[in-house]
Amino acid sequence: MAYTFDAKTVKEQVVSWIRAWFAKNGPDCNAVVGISGGKDSSVVAALCVEALGKDRVIGVLMPNGEQADIDMAKLLVSHLGIRHYIINIKEPFEAMKKTVSANIGELSAQTTTNLAPRLRMTTLYAVSQSNNGRVANTCNLSEDWVGYSTKYGDAAGDFSPLSHLTVQEVKAIGRVCGLPDVLVDKPPIDGLCGKTDEDNLGFTYATLDRYIREGICEDPDIKKNIDTRHVRNLFKLQLMPAFEYDAPTLAGKD
Repeated sequence: MAYTFDAKTVKEQVVSWIRAWFAKNGPDCNAVVGISGGKDSSVVAALCVEALGKDRVIGVLMPNGEQADIDMAKLLVSHLGIRHYIINIKEPFEAMKKTVSANIGELSAQTTTNLAPRLRMTTLYAVSQSNNGRVANTCNLSEDWVGYSTKYGDAAGDFSPLSHLTVQEVKAIGRVCGLPDVLVDKPPIDGLCGKTDEDNLGFTYATLDRYIREGICEDPDIKKNIDTRHVRNLFKLQLMPAFEYDAPTLAGKD
């Protein structure tokens, strides 16, 4: 039987899950969402608005200098009617590069690429702690499957509505949420190196999503690419390993 996805039902399930999570982990708290203008942050923000009400959702736009598609992020916060802040990370980004390179030498390209999302996550937590908030993680299953995220950057957060949903499923939920098509169908761009996700990965998300859900990938080279990336990046999805010391822990026990 072919795999099918009921976007309306799953959307309602996610909304209920967000409500339940906040009831337990912050009954009076706000959801803080980093808004990039892409489908993932747009869908997460829309789900949080439905779950909590727009007055409890805060969008944070974080360009690094000039952001070519920031109008998409502005469209999203306007469409949802949520409170938002625009915090440009260019100055701390350049200062951090200068300070670190002055001590260790030239930074690798990957270090520079990952610095921006880590500064953005620092920014989100600063906004969150000053606004009684909880930070939303906006990663999806497809990105996580192949490690297309930055550890302690966009991979961080307090709750994750989309981490078990593929790109195609997220887009379907976005349509059910009534988001503008331009936000749902916008080609995913990492905002770091100027290329689309699919250019960087070497395969489409549609191909990846079919492989994840149905185990089908006709191109053996692409299958190998996906499998290699998945194994190599599993550490990003696992809890930090910790030495287990076998000693009694009796705190909290009567």
